[in-house]
Amino acid sequence: MTVLGCAALLALAAGCSPSGERPAQGGVVAGSGVVSSGMPAEEENCGNRSSDAIGGPFRLTSHTGSPTTEESLRGEKSLVFFGFTRCPDVCPTTLFTLGKAISLLPPGKKAPRTVFISVDPARDTPEALAQYIHSNSFPEDIIGLTGTLDELQQTAAGFKTTFTRDEETDGASGYLVSHSSILYLMDENWKLQTYFGPGESAEAIASCLAKLG
Repeated sequence: MTVLGCAALLALAAGCSPSGERPAQGGVVAGSGVVSSGMPAEEENCGNRSSDAIGGPFRLTSHTGSPTTEESLRGEKSLVFFGFTRCPDVCPTTLFTLGKAISLLPPGKKAPRTVFISVDPARDTPEALAQYIHSNSFPEDIIGLTGTLDELQQTAAGFKTTFTRDEETDGASGYLVSHSSILYLMDENWKLQTYFGPGESAEAIASCLAKLG
């Protein structure tokens, strides 16, 4: 990845700040210096967006209650997304889009597993994650991960991003959490192979995944 490309990714990963632009329903805004051309992934040559600086070690707990680290996920590609189960719009939309993208892959093309990392440790227990990821039109091969606040902050730091509990949005449905809206594609060695910004279409994601082999 070029210096400019890496800088753009890090800006995008900064995601949304509670003090910045916020959708009326809360959730995620790609607002803190996002540099996204809006072009389909294949037109941006998605294979040139790799980086060894994204990922890093982590230790979390899966939706089944099992301890999970980056070593647990090596050997297979993973699409990583940060979110939380009570996210009203961006999280379910992104995961639904990803599920559609996977369904569009050519026959015989193995889809990456999906890794959904909660940024709401106070509410997203393994049990809550299990119910969430299995009750929607999300990718079938999906792992939910949660942990303590410290563990999640360390994990987010490995992806050069942050998350923030937004007390100002506390209401009938509870508080919201500002977080990254990037989909990170990690290769078999837990290195960033490419990424997809907010608003990327299912067709563009599928085209890029097929192109990368």
